[in-house]
Parts: sequence; structure tokens; C-alpha cells
Amino acid sequence: MTKATSPLSPPPIRGRGAQNAAVPQRFGLAAREADGDWLDERAIVDGSGDHPVENLQTTVTEERAKSILTFNRSPDIPFDRSLNAYRGCEHGCIYCFARPTHAYHDLSPGLDFETKLFAKPDAARLLRETLAKRSYRCAPIAMGTNTDPYQPIEGRYRITRQVLEVCLEARQPVTITTKSDRVLRDIDLLTEMAKERLVAVGISVTSLDPGLSGLLEPRAAAPAKRLAALGQLAAAGVPAHVSIAPVIPAVTDLFIENILSEAAGRGVTSASWIMLRLPHEVAPLFREWLGLHFPDRADKVMAIVRSVRGGRDNDPSFFTRMRPEGTWAELFRARFRLTCQRLGLNAVRQELDCSRFHPLEAGAQMRLL
Repeated sequence: MTKATSPLSPPPIRGRGAQNAAVPQRFGLAAREADGDWLDERAIVDGSGDHPVENLQTTVTEERAKSILTFNRSPDIPFDRSLNAYRGCEHGCIYCFARPTHAYHDLSPGLDFETKLFAKPDAARLLRETLAKRSYRCAPIAMGTNTDPYQPIEGRYRITRQVLEVCLEARQPVTITTKSDRVLRDIDLLTEMAKERLVAVGISVTSLDPGLSGLLEPRAAAPAKRLAALGQLAAAGVPAHVSIAPVIPAVTDLFIENILSEAAGRGVTSASWIMLRLPHEVAPLFREWLGLHFPDRADKVMAIVRSVRGGRDNDPSFFTRMRPEGTWAELFRARFRLTCQRLGLNAVRQELDCSRFHPLEAGAQMRLL
């Protein structure tokens, strides 16, 4: 890795992915300066030089939502409903395609997205009420499609666990996507759900270099912890899936084969990959991140990104947004396919069982944690 900063420029914000607030102009919001710098335990260990910094704290606002399931009709994603217990994500992944959603709250997709979080403590109650409706028709609920259900604040709120308890009670199938080994805290519920074909868990691994991961995903679990979690889930009989998401050309693509090999060696039988997506404010945030941490290859990275996205930073069109085109995309696709064939990966994923779903009583009391 090559990093270069001017001695006169401010140091990188440690422990955070974004380097500024990046308020979007597309909504006509007033521009703001960067929220501040961050100093945490990692900075103390790594050493942050002689630059004085201000401690940028994470805040959590409890949101009293009126509903908890979001339904969609997107033709290129494999689910029609999702549940997000949190808005914003402290993992701080610089490439996160969900960052622009914070702009709808007059907050920045930059530092605000990873420091000003929202929790929905009523999520389990709202889900119970939804599953009690006579009009409800069962289909798998996707969790972790927007923000991570096992980000650090889940350790305090336990909202994801409460939601899983309701799903187990109703025999409501769930798919989970995460970048955290915190999912193992619920392995008792997941194991019980797996016995009845009610759950599948995907863990995203972008690299095997903890230093690089610390720059890309500063508050997500280290790669080794994610791989270990995949192994423990597989050993417990929970369908475990490894997702290489996203693949960043000239930065993380060199890890494709080794990630698949490490996952297969831990009993994982299915895998997928997703090319880097840069919608709306994610593109300038990512460009800034590249210039700070990889100035030697920033132009090359963006040239490859544009080459697989029809000459643009991002392709928002259905189907092509999830299926990049061009020489580089075909190269990544071939590497992934051949490695999976060699390792025996990409077995057909177990279909979740919706046949035993039963409505719940909306006013019934949930189990105490």
C-alpha cells in the first residue's frame, strides 16, 4: 500500500472511512465543513503523530418508526422485502452504497452516516404486528441489505436478536448479510432456525489484509474474524455464504482466490461477488479516499471502474448495475468462476421454507432477553 500526505495537510481521520461531511448539493442543502477529526483506541495504538485532534463521538437517536418492513419491486434483486433495524452504520465502509440514504435526513453521507446513527427499538413489536395481519403473505425477509444488523450498537440494543426471536416464533424465513462476527452472539437462535430451514447467513469479506481492511472498513470485524465466523456457522449447521463485496479493481481484486480458498476450507459451500458501485455521493467520497490512501493508483482504479460501468462512475440501471461489463469485468468473473469450480464452491443454496409460517398475535408478549 502506498500512502502519501503533505506534512502541512491534516492527517487522515483515523477510525473513520469518510474524511468529510459531504452534504449533497442535489437536495439543495447548505454546504458544511468537515465534522471534525477522530481519535480512538486504534489511533492510540497506531500513533497519530503530533497533530491535535478532536474526539468525534458516535451518537444514536432512537427512532419511533410506524412500520418496519420495506417492500420493493426491483427486478434484479432476489428479495421483495427487507428489514433494517438501524439507519447509518458505524462500520464506516467508504464504498457503502447506502451512504446516500442519510441525505434524506438532512445529514451527510460522509461522516454523519457513520457517526450519527438511528436505532429502531420497536422493530420486533412492529414486525409482530405485521406478521399478525391477515393480508400478510410469507416470503424471506432480507436483513443487512442497507445497513449492517450486527454493527457495534447491536451489542447494546439487541434489536436484531429480538427480530430473530419473532421470526423463529412465526416460522418466518430470514436472510442475513453482515461484516461482523457479532452474528455469533445469536448462534443459538440461528442454529435453531437452520434446523427448520428458516435462515441463511452471508458474510462479506473484501480482503485478507487487516491493514487495508482498517482503511476500507475501519470499524468492521477484521477479515480473520469474519472467516472464523463463517467456519463456526457452517460447523453449527447454519447455511453460510461468503460474499466478496465489493471487488475494488487494483485494490482488493488480488484477494479473490485466497478469500474463496479460506472460506471453502472452513466448510462454506456457496460464494458470490459484487463489483464496486459508486452511486451519488459515494463517488466523490471514494475518490477522496483513493487520493488519500492510494494516490499512486487512484486514476487507474477509477479508469477501470468507468470501463465496467459504461464510461461513468456508476451505472444505476436495473440488471447492469449488478452485472458490470467489459474486459475487466469478464476477467474478474472468470477468475471467480474458475476458483469456485476448483474449490467445489457455489453449491445450490438451500431454499428457505415458508410453508410453516403462522401469524402471531399482535399483542402477545415477547420473550425477555
